[in-house]
Amino acid sequence: MVRRSHQFSGSKDIAARPVIRRRRRNGVPFRGLLVGCFAVLVIMVSPVAAMAQAAEQAPVQRIKPAGNDRIVARLIAQLMPKNHISARGLDDTISQRALALFTKSLDPLKLYFYQSDIDEFNRNASQIDDMVQKGDLSLAYKIFERFIQRVDERVAVAQELLNGDFDFTKDEAIVVDPDVAEYAKTPAEAKDRWRRQIKYALLDLKDEGKVGEEAVDTLRRRYGRYARRWKKTDSDDLLEMFLTSVTNGYDPHSTYMSPSTLEDFQIQMSLNLDGIGAQLREKDGNTVVSRVIPGGAAAKHGKLKSDDVIVTVGQGKSGDSVDIVEMPLSDVVDLIRGKAGSTVRLGVKPGGVGNVEEYQIVRATIALEESAARGEIIQHKNPDGGKELKIGYINLPSFYLDMDAARRDEKNFRSSTRDVRRILDDFKTKGVDGIVLDLSKNGGGSLTEAINLTGLFIDTGPVVQVKNSDGSVQAYADEDSGTAWDGPLAVLTSKFSASASEIFAGAIQDYKRGLVIGDPATHGKGTVQTLMNLGQRLFGNNRQNYGALKVTLQQFYLPDGQSTQLKGVLSDVILPSLTAKMDVGEGDLKYALEHDTVPVARHNLYSMVPTDLVNQLRKKSAKRVEEDEDFADLLRRVELYVNQKDQETVSLEEEAFLARRKELDSQKEEEEELEQQIEDAVIFRDNYYNTEVMNIVADYIDGLRKENLAKAN
Repeated sequence: MVRRSHQFSGSKDIAARPVIRRRRRNGVPFRGLLVGCFAVLVIMVSPVAAMAQAAEQAPVQRIKPAGNDRIVARLIAQLMPKNHISARGLDDTISQRALALFTKSLDPLKLYFYQSDIDEFNRNASQIDDMVQKGDLSLAYKIFERFIQRVDERVAVAQELLNGDFDFTKDEAIVVDPDVAEYAKTPAEAKDRWRRQIKYALLDLKDEGKVGEEAVDTLRRRYGRYARRWKKTDSDDLLEMFLTSVTNGYDPHSTYMSPSTLEDFQIQMSLNLDGIGAQLREKDGNTVVSRVIPGGAAAKHGKLKSDDVIVTVGQGKSGDSVDIVEMPLSDVVDLIRGKAGSTVRLGVKPGGVGNVEEYQIVRATIALEESAARGEIIQHKNPDGGKELKIGYINLPSFYLDMDAARRDEKNFRSSTRDVRRILDDFKTKGVDGIVLDLSKNGGGSLTEAINLTGLFIDTGPVVQVKNSDGSVQAYADEDSGTAWDGPLAVLTSKFSASASEIFAGAIQDYKRGLVIGDPATHGKGTVQTLMNLGQRLFGNNRQNYGALKVTLQQFYLPDGQSTQLKGVLSDVILPSLTAKMDVGEGDLKYALEHDTVPVARHNLYSMVPTDLVNQLRKKSAKRVEEDEDFADLLRRVELYVNQKDQETVSLEEEAFLARRKELDSQKEEEEELEQQIEDAVIFRDNYYNTEVMNIVADYIDGLRKENLAKAN
């Protein structure tokens, strides 16, 4: 099964009627709405295969649409125009966008298709809307079969090229910007493209310490593995890719979720699953344990460790095991997951070497605590003077809500608001002087939770305004009087803070309730999605999983009337960062909706963010940053990253290539650092950036006290 990275902005598995029905819970409408789980997950498929000789290839094995696919396609064609905020029909423009998005999803770097293939597909560019309305998926299968044919051709030529020698002293370059790259027009041109791709890959491997036959063998296996994986694509995968291309023609957050993707999303939102409690990654066809989650079944078993390689998986205490070497990671995960209390047998090479040992692990329900709110008290003394302060730090990775449990009125259903309130209560008993709520890696989640969480810090009032497809605007308010914390509050954001994070940070800013620190602006996603369970739509129940449509049905606005769409929430105090320069904002996505405004919703103003104090904080922070060696190094890396990012080509002359790598591959370094932050069990990372955040917060607390706007607990 081929899985691709997605950016989710949907809710959990929600039946159609409960999505529309509204119930009041804690003063806000309880709705099946999500305003973003922005996944900053970039899966880079290495230059993978080679080219030409189509006539010599065996016929491509055809996959066929499943029996339900026509029904799903017709239903998507009906639901999109009726529910999307634009109220736009499925027309020729959407059709043309869908074709471009679909071919790009298969061949983003333009390495496989010929220009003649694209020209042939484009003759149907205005027909996809009519075809989907009829449930006709023949074009999707035609394009996919052509793609598989081209992959086979490229892999064959790649293997042939790997038998030869490469001149790394030659002054030539490779195009690395997909927008600048062009599809090959001839087999000779395609072969030359792949000769350069292989040179790039070999230089890349040399930078990792792999040379000679080891590097060549790595590429042979990599290219072969890539071709095999695409051939394992099933009808569900292809339907998801194709229909998501259609829905993405409306906006980048409307998608079709296949049944398996829907199940994965439900796990993400409920924060628990049944399994062994280990994070896995793939490396050169092997399944490698990247981390054993504390408290999980594997941790209690005691033998499975990081860097172990899993080679077989068996079900139950005895029986045959499945060889998982070269198996797609998503399929491996499906084998290892299972009902709590059942046994899974893992054939493991400890540390990736030596003999295989078999571990029998009893699966258990894993509470993904590290995806939930966690808090820690930081003792901080400002280098500019003053006494040591207790600052309560809360790391909130998402706005989560166990919607099924909440809908069933279970007493202790899981939610981000409940968890944060519990942390705040603990902080207050320990006498903290201020609070930092870290949303810098929070991609969003439940709209209900964004409203309820804001209510912990304001008395009452509108938190977000929502505009529907008919132009009507409705304000959603925190109606529970009182607060869980009324002292100094700082919200830490980044360009990765999206959707529900932007609602919270924007409302706190509009109320002048707290200080926003971080990147110049947040992600800029100002739309609301709902998840429509297709089985529920078709049959009135959820007994059959037909997947779901995640559709953008509303746009949201802050209390002051500004949409966060495209522009995001601006920080009061800006800190330098590499994330601010990454192309990960809403404005970097295809067909993002436009920014606009609605009238102001009347609300109270707090006096917690005086303009003169904010100006002082900016000046003092800028001075510290200017004098800090770590920030100086960061600014140097940012400049290098921007220079590299803007390059359209990369030299394939060995000395120039390796010098460029040695200088700094800033993007890779930053991505690895962000991944490490997510995987680490550490709540607060004690680094120079967070130290400066605490310096700003200490200055903020001190300034509020001097103006008699805050008192120590």
